[in-house]
Amino acid sequence: RKDADVDYTFGQVSIDTEFVDYGGNCGNISSAVGPFAIDEGLVEPKEPFTTVRIHLTNSNNILVAEVPVKNGRAAVEGDFKVDGCPGTGAKITLDWSDTVGAITGKLLPTGNAKDCIRVDGKGYPVSIIDAANPLVFIHASSFGMKGTESPSEIEADKGLMRLIERIRGEACVMIGLVDRPEDAATKTPYQPFFAIVSEPADYQTISGSKVKAADVDLVSRLLFMLRMHKTYPVTGTVCTGAAVRVPGTIAYEVLREEAKSRMTVQIGHPGGVIPVEAEASYENDQVKLTRIGVYRTARRIMDGYVYVRKSVFK
Repeated sequence: RKDADVDYTFGQVSIDTEFVDYGGNCGNISSAVGPFAIDEGLVEPKEPFTTVRIHLTNSNNILVAEVPVKNGRAAVEGDFKVDGCPGTGAKITLDWSDTVGAITGKLLPTGNAKDCIRVDGKGYPVSIIDAANPLVFIHASSFGMKGTESPSEIEADKGLMRLIERIRGEACVMIGLVDRPEDAATKTPYQPFFAIVSEPADYQTISGSKVKAADVDLVSRLLFMLRMHKTYPVTGTVCTGAAVRVPGTIAYEVLREEAKSRMTVQIGHPGGVIPVEAEASYENDQVKLTRIGVYRTARRIMDGYVYVRKSVFK
C-alpha cells in the first residue's frame, strides 16, 4: 500500500498441532515491527519519535506506531511497565483505529450489539465485535462464574472449556468463518477470541499481587488458541476498547459508568491491568471509532540465521 511504510504478515503457530493460522493479527508482535523497521533502515529515524505506518497484510489495515528514537535507533530504555511483563522499557504507542472490521468488514459482524447463541437448549447472550481481531464477549454470570477466576481454574473445568468452544464455534458460523461449528477448533482456532467479562472487582493476579476494584473499569478473562490467556493480548485489548464504546454490548454494560465518558479504560486481567485509549463519535445510531490506542514496549533480543534445506521448497 502506498500509504504504508512497511508490510507485516503475522502467522499464529498452533500450540499443539501442525498448523499456522494467518487469519488474524497479533498486537504484541506488532509492537516490534516499528522498532525493527527503524533499526533495519526501512524507515528514516526521527527524534524523539518516529511514526511508522504498518500495513497489516492479514487484514489489509494500517496500524500506526509511534516509536521513541535515540541516537538514530529505536529507544530501548524507559520507565514504562506492562503488567505481566518483567522490567520496564521505552513506551511505544500503537493506534489501531483503522482496524475496525478487520476480518469481517464490520464493527458488529452480525449487525447486532447483542445476540443469543443456543447450546443444548440453553440461550447464552453474547456480543460479537470485530476490531483488530473478532472477539466474542459473554458475561461471567452466564457460566455461573464470578469473573475473577484464574486461567488455571477456568481450564481445570473441562466441561466449561467444551461449552466455551461450542459457543465460539456457533459464533464462527454466524460471522462466516466456518460452515460448521465443530470445524472452528481446527480451521480457525486463533479467532475469534473469547472474553468472559464482569463488573469491576477485587482479585489476586497470577503473580500474587492484588488488584482493587477501584483501579479497573471492567474485569476480563480471555481465551485464544483454545487456551486461557495469562494476561491480555493487544488485539483483544483493542477489541475490548471498541466494544465498550458500543451501547448495548455486554462489555458496555459491565463497564464502570464513569469510564463511559473517559478516554482511557482500564481492563483488569489475570496478570494485572492494561489501559486502552478508546474514543468514538456517534451519529444516527452509528458508532465510529476515532482512536484506539495501546501502549507496549519492545526490544531486540536476538540475531541469528536459520538454515533451511532447498528440498523443503520443492
